Amino acid sequence: MSTWWLYVVRCSDDSLYTGVSTDVTRRIGQHNSGKGAKYTASRRPVVLQAQWLIGNRSQALKAEYAFKRLPKVAKERCIRERLQATDILKLLKMETGT
Repeated sequence: MSTWWLYVVRCSDDSLYTGVSTDVTRRIGQHNSGKGAKYTASRRPVVLQAQWLIGNRSQALKAEYAFKRLPKVAKERCIRERLQATDILKLLKMETGT
């Protein structure tokens, strides 16, 4: 079973992009080569701001959905305060299932 990460990158226009991956380093490389998400292709380079080990794919996708719904100021706070994965999941009111 793969472990999944929730990650946040800052784009060249200062916007934040959130995604999930089993290999964040590889995924950042894809974003910066223009082969990642359509959103980041025109906003390169992207810089990793935070990543959190979430668990399985289902949990990661739920966390991604919830994180994307946060206002930018809340996302910035999560990054600035270097919240741990457990804190992120509590913030998103999610259960890890562990």
